[in-house]
Amino acid sequence: MAQPLVKKDDDQDDEVEYSPFYGIEKGAVLQEARVFNDPQLDPRRCSQVITKLLYLLNQGDTFTQREATEVFFAVTKLFQSRDIGLRRMVYLIIKELSPSSDEVIIVTSSLMKDMNSKTDMYRANAIRVLCRITDGTLLTQIERYLKQAIVDKNPVVASAALISGIHLLQTNPEIVKRWSNEVQEAVQSRAALVQFHALALLHQIRQNDRLAVSKLVTSLTRGTVRSPLAQCLLIRYTSQVIRESSGNTQPGERPFFDYLESCLRHKAEMVILEAARAITELNGVTNRELTPAITVLQLFLSSSKPVLRFAAVRTLNKVAMTHPLAVTNCNIDMESLISDQNRSIATLAITTLLKTGNESSVDRLMKQITNFMSDIADEFKIVVVEAIRSLCLKFPLKYRSLMNFLSNILREEGGFEYKKAIVDSIVILIRDIPEAKESGLLHLCEFIEDCEFTYLSTQILHFLGIEGPKTSDPSKYIRYIYNRVHLENATVRASAVTTLAKFGAMVESLKPRIFVLLRRCLYDNDDEVRDRATLYLKTLGADDTAAITDAKEFLFGSLDVPLTNLEASLKNYEPSDEPFDITSVPREVKSQPLAEKRAPGRTATGLAAPATTTSTIDTYESLISSIPEFSSFGKLFKSSAPVELTEAETEYAVNVVKHIFDGHVLFQYNCTNTIPEQLLENVTVVVDASDAEEFSEIASKPLQSLPYDSPGQTFVAFEKTEGPTVGKFSNILKFTVKEVDPSTGEAEDDGVDDEYQLEDLEVVAADYMQKVGVSNFRNAWESMGPDCERVDEYGLGPRESLAEAVTAVINLLGMQPCEGTEVVPSNSRSHSCLLSGVFIGGVKVLVRLSFGIDGQKDVAMKLAVRSEDESISDAIHEIVASG
Repeated sequence: MAQPLVKKDDDQDDEVEYSPFYGIEKGAVLQEARVFNDPQLDPRRCSQVITKLLYLLNQGDTFTQREATEVFFAVTKLFQSRDIGLRRMVYLIIKELSPSSDEVIIVTSSLMKDMNSKTDMYRANAIRVLCRITDGTLLTQIERYLKQAIVDKNPVVASAALISGIHLLQTNPEIVKRWSNEVQEAVQSRAALVQFHALALLHQIRQNDRLAVSKLVTSLTRGTVRSPLAQCLLIRYTSQVIRESSGNTQPGERPFFDYLESCLRHKAEMVILEAARAITELNGVTNRELTPAITVLQLFLSSSKPVLRFAAVRTLNKVAMTHPLAVTNCNIDMESLISDQNRSIATLAITTLLKTGNESSVDRLMKQITNFMSDIADEFKIVVVEAIRSLCLKFPLKYRSLMNFLSNILREEGGFEYKKAIVDSIVILIRDIPEAKESGLLHLCEFIEDCEFTYLSTQILHFLGIEGPKTSDPSKYIRYIYNRVHLENATVRASAVTTLAKFGAMVESLKPRIFVLLRRCLYDNDDEVRDRATLYLKTLGADDTAAITDAKEFLFGSLDVPLTNLEASLKNYEPSDEPFDITSVPREVKSQPLAEKRAPGRTATGLAAPATTTSTIDTYESLISSIPEFSSFGKLFKSSAPVELTEAETEYAVNVVKHIFDGHVLFQYNCTNTIPEQLLENVTVVVDASDAEEFSEIASKPLQSLPYDSPGQTFVAFEKTEGPTVGKFSNILKFTVKEVDPSTGEAEDDGVDDEYQLEDLEVVAADYMQKVGVSNFRNAWESMGPDCERVDEYGLGPRESLAEAVTAVINLLGMQPCEGTEVVPSNSRSHSCLLSGVFIGGVKVLVRLSFGIDGQKDVAMKLAVRSEDESISDAIHEIVASG
């Protein structure tokens, strides 16, 4: 019985919402299912019970094997009813129950009978059910019927067979691929859905053959496709062919582009939109190619259909990211959409206008957005805020109006993510636009007066501590900071104490007043706040200059070790008379797991991968120090990711890890024997260093025994000259092979000496650099100073794209990209990239790269390097010049 979902109060005028499934229980429904066994079937009641069973299954209820079997056998009795509605429900419940192979036999004959019925509805549904529940054996028996169904005159039957083929292609591809002729015939069908489904199946059959897909597209783009749905599919396949063939065509040539352009004149709106979207997403699309697509999208902006307006403005929004000038002609039409009733359309219109607008239109846009913001949800507001941030960076002279707008919406109601997006935007504008610093900091100070989010308050206080002391009048921020000590929770109070201490350390004139405020904090009821106040009073109250310098370094210096490594080192530290040394913490975070990289399916444990929770470099260091031949090499600077020296699935799998020390390089060869009938003994790697003249071999450690599938290690050590020495090494694996008796597992006494050629190995400049990021690149760059800065320009030659050039330089230097600058926007003509790292010897290095690409795809690069040692700055330039 239908029961109300919501009770109705006497004073409510709203209608009560009803659900026919409210409160149903599986046990009660299974009892009701007994009606399937009645001699006189009631089709309407049976349909209601099946509906409830389907509801339970779709809500996540599970039936036990016994319950499912009982329901299945009861449902099979309903085939005796001739009611069409009930028969369709029977098909649905059989598909959902997914009977076992033993049970399928019970209904197979009934379904096959329906598949050959004169009632088309029976035929179509029987095909769907049979293909869902049968295995490959039964499928071969009904294959002939399925082929006939594909070319059936009734579109419902043909579509059912084609859709079943799409599903079967995942489990029985060999059978479905034999239907190509019938599917090819169905592609020529006059029925829209049949042509659509046939094209989808034909493409899936041929998708792994690029030539076949290209031929398919070539034949169909000549005008044989009538269905708008199929036309949309064909446009997508055409775009795929264009992308894949882009590397083999001359500049300016683009196969099938004329077809995409002709689709812009199709009578179906969905085809026009699909073609316009495909053109705008082409790699390296030019303004000339974009113009016809932009024109039709502009027409859709004034359509009476909301879905067309939404699709058009969303596509233009994406185009504006890479080709803003191409979209400017649509600005007038998009301004009218700001007041659109659909908030999604209005938001996309606003953000697109912000990307394409010029400096003179900023103030007008801000007025329109102000009225608009109160009507949209937080998720849309975040999109608008990010667009405003980009606009302010594009037109820095307009920072006042944009900053005022951000500060106004910061005071309005909103969730955490929305407020965080605004705060992040203001912080970025302060960092990138010096003129905006003072007004931006005051806006943030006013916000924390009534901020309800602890995270944002601490973030702003931390930022104030960095930027506030550098302003013309730092004292005006003290009131806002100290208010937090009285009015906030313990976490914010502790952050406020730290911020006050930073002002005291950096502004000498404020130090006496800061001391008074910090002494008041000594009586706080939270331990953390009291401890911080005590610590800062002690450090800032020192008399000698060295102590004050240390205090500033403590307060402002960045923690240049990864927190995960610091945590692991602290856990392993054993209390003793010797204090913990933070310089012993590894600075590089390794993504490589402890188990050595190996061929898929092989298990490699053993010496190289003890099951510990320490970082990878700690594991390697403890392993190497335990070997007497190498224990005198000193502190390990870096260990590379494993480099494969053999192809996958060969008889012997070998990879090598390069361990870098100040004066030595140690190669750790991880070997795996994949032949069960062999035992390898006296395993060594003979290394030829004739192409690495600055390296000299000084020690090696062979592997005594290498049984089947039990990894082991052999080592070769080299002494090297000072600096980032590079070289190429050839490797030969040498060993003694002994046959193993499969029955006993014992090896023969006599063996045969053998060898196996491995791939060459290179030590490159990037091996001498640790990837160590910095939290604030700008501050780190300024604190490094220009004394050891080296700047030069380089021509990188022709490249496929700017992204390829950026990746190549990052890989060459082996440094850590900062602030997401390794990502290059598509079709960008210039890009800046920030890198940081630690060079061998523990020298911090920062790099600024500026790239530009011209019409001939020649890339030029400006390289600026700052480090703690000018010789290292010169070395980085030498690496790039020789790379």
